[in-house]
Formats: sequence, C-alpha cells, structure tokens
Amino acid sequence: MPTGGLRLTNIRYAQSLLKASCCFVPMSADKIEADMMMCCAFCGITSEVDDIKKLKNCTACYLVKYCSIKCQKEHRPQHKRECKKRAAELRDDLLFKQPESSHLGDCPICMLPLPLDLKESAMKGCCSKMICIGCEYGNLKREFDDGLDASCPFCRHPAPESRTEAITSEKERAELGDPVALRQVGTLCILDSDHKGAFGNFMKAAELGDAHAHYQLSLLYHDGHGVEKEEKKRLYHLEKAVIGGHPDARYSLGCKEWKDRQHDRAIKHFIIAAKLGSDDSLAALKQLYQKEIISKEDFATALRAHQGAVDATKSPQREASEEFLRGAGHFGVYKY
Repeated sequence: MPTGGLRLTNIRYAQSLLKASCCFVPMSADKIEADMMMCCAFCGITSEVDDIKKLKNCTACYLVKYCSIKCQKEHRPQHKRECKKRAAELRDDLLFKQPESSHLGDCPICMLPLPLDLKESAMKGCCSKMICIGCEYGNLKREFDDGLDASCPFCRHPAPESRTEAITSEKERAELGDPVALRQVGTLCILDSDHKGAFGNFMKAAELGDAHAHYQLSLLYHDGHGVEKEEKKRLYHLEKAVIGGHPDARYSLGCKEWKDRQHDRAIKHFIIAAKLGSDDSLAALKQLYQKEIISKEDFATALRAHQGAVDATKSPQREASEEFLRGAGHFGVYKY
C-alpha cells in the first residue's frame, strides 16, 4: 500500500483498524458506540490524529461527534432521523423527571417549601425574595413587640413607605438583570395592559432561567397579547416551564397531550404535578379514576404524594399567621 501521501499518525490509525479487522474478535455494541464517539462521524478523523481539530458533540442528540461544521452539514442527511429520535428521547427524560420541588423552591428563612398558593407568600422588592407568611408574621410580631421600624425579614432593608416606592425598588433590580424582578415588572406591565412591555421583561427573565417567566410567555403566545399567536413557541416555553418545576405549566401541558390523544403522556404529567401539590392535576386524576382510566393504586399513590407535598408546606408559625389573618389582625405596618 502506498504511504507517501499519508501522515505517520494516519498510518498508525489505519494500521490499528486493519489489525482490529483481522483479529476476528466480535465487538460489542457498546465498544462500537464508544469508538464512534472518538472519531468524526463523517470523515473518521479522531482526536488522537490531530489535536488541533477538537471533536464536538452533536448538540441535539449527543450520539456522535464532528471535527468541523462542514462535516456536520455533510453528515446531516444520514444522521437526521436518528438524531431526531434521540433528541426526543432526551427531551422526554427532562420532561418526565420528577422535580425535587416546585419552581417556587423554599422560603429562604425557614427553608420549608413555599405553598403553591401565592397568597400565602410575599415577594420583597428590595431583595426579590419570596417569603412565606409564617416568616413574615414572625418578623412583624418581633418588630411590633420590640417597637422596631418595619424592615424586610430577609435583607433587613427598611420597608417602603408606599406601593410606588416598592415598585421603584423592583424596577431598579430589574435594570440590574435580576430575573425575579424582571418577571415582577412584566406582571406590572400586564396589569397596565402593556403586553409588549410584559413580553420584553418576561423574555429577559426567561433567558436567565426563570420558570414562571417561561409560563407567562406561553400564555402570551397562546392569547396573542403583545406578540403574534404561535403554537410552536407557546409549546417551547410551556415545556421550559415544566422542566423548571412549574405545576400549572405541567397541568396545561397534560391537558394539551390529552387533547392530542396522547393519554399516557397526559397521565404522567398529571401525576408528576399532583406530587408537587397541584390541586388541578389531582382533580384531573380523580376524574380519570372515576372513569376507570387509571387504577386505584395509581390514584392512591398520587393522592398520598399530593398530601405529602401539601403537608411539607405547613409549620406551626405558618398556621399561627393564618389564624392571625383570619382574625383580621394587623400590626399597622406595610404590606408591600
């Protein structure tokens, strides 16, 4: 075999392939896949052959690598079908993974899960922290008993004197790129019927990873407020919110899957959302159980998990704050 046109390293690579082919030792599927991951899927060049050309993964499926964009484009017709299939599988792995908590996370003071009912928490414009009513109540009671000035229970920033001052603080944090503040300002824009302004703020917050901003964007694309209706983008942001642990988004996606006759996928979404404490998803599962579409065991499991999620958001201090509010009590301090 003439070798004048080959570099030494290429010769060694060719010899290693020839040696492997002459050994008559069957290679496992895992070994073949591993070898494929070590070379360009189109031209066959390996990372060992030329360190200058770093192999890069196909960012959709991560099944193969390429040494250049040219090779990736050339290989696209052969790889497209397998790539789409694997990308869908990876997407489903993310979609149907049970989140450890909802998108709201934990109260930064008591470290207990925040309730899904936003009326049971308070957003602080000074630090963009969501505080549960239990910690809010404890802070207000401490200030009242000790004769202290009102302040944020988390960062201790003096309480705003008015709603206008609180909104100004949120806008200042939004200008600094705080995703929660951006989302809050977007919500204010909706209240003022400024849907284009809301879209811009939600988009910035979503780019920074805010799950609720993704959910709000899905609603805007669905209703056509501030942006043209577009189902593909609505679904994209809805799935992003689902992956971020948003129970309402997952319930909505489950309803869409059911409408599209993807019943198994819809039931999975309802079960996952119910385990996060979603009442709507639990109600949907109850209807499916009554119609004998899901088993008694599956519904009982979801019901227990739902109750566990709700119980995890309770504490003596939160219960005391609820009792205090039911009695129309107040400390005469701000509620911004």
